[in-house]
Order: sequence, then structure tokens, then C-alpha cells
Amino acid sequence: MDGRGEGVRGRHVHIGEVAELTGLSHRTIRYYEEMGLVTPSARTDGGFRLYDDADIARLLLVRPMKPLGFSVEEMRALLESLDVLADPASDAGRERAAREHVGQVYADAEHRLADLRRTTARAEELTASLREAMAPLPPPPG
Repeated sequence: MDGRGEGVRGRHVHIGEVAELTGLSHRTIRYYEEMGLVTPSARTDGGFRLYDDADIARLLLVRPMKPLGFSVEEMRALLESLDVLADPASDAGRERAAREHVGQVYADAEHRLADLRRTTARAEELTASLREAMAPLPPPPG
């Protein structure tokens, strides 16, 4: 492996570029690594983390889960289920369980999204009321 990040599997990028591509902070990416959500696919001779497209795709998948209130454990379980579904060697029972789990996460995400939309609508009502309250009063007649 050379210091430019070119590896056997193709192009690798440093954590800074991953942060730019995903909108996640360096700290969050490192935390997700510690929690087992993503593993850098390579390291430079100096030990710097290197990520490939698959690593970045995993981060992009879990990125919207945090604002919806999913825990790291729920994120990890989803990734594990998706890994089972992507593995052609998975047996039918594991695949069925994984597909069911992904369906449950999907339904849960839809429910959380609906809640978030209701909360957003209430927040928009509040800001509209406050904007109206701050508007200058019309001059008195006459």
C-alpha cells in the first residue's frame, strides 16, 4: 500500500475526505468505528485510516438514522441484517430473519419520520405566530 491511498481493491480515501463526502465529523466516524459500524478497509504505512466506497456507503446508510433517534445498537443490527442479505452464502433461515428485521426497521423509520413531520409542522406554526407577533403594527387610522 502506498501513501497516496491506492490499494488492491481500488481507490481509498482518508478520513477527511470521508467526512466531506458524508457530512459526518471525524469524531463521529471514529466513534462509529469504535462501535463496530464501519471498519476502515485499509491503513497507510503510517497507520492512517483509509476507506473505500463500500465503507462510505455504510456510513451514508446509518447517517440519517441518528436524527431519527436510532441507537448505535439498532444501527449495528440493521447493518448486520443487510450484510446477511448481501451474502450469497447466507442460508434461507438467516436470510428470512434478516429480511424481516430490515422490514421492521423500515416500518419503524417510517413511523419516526411521520412523528418528525408532525413536530416540524408544529414548529412551523410557532415560528409563523412569532413572525406575525414581531411584524410592525399598522398605523392608527386617521
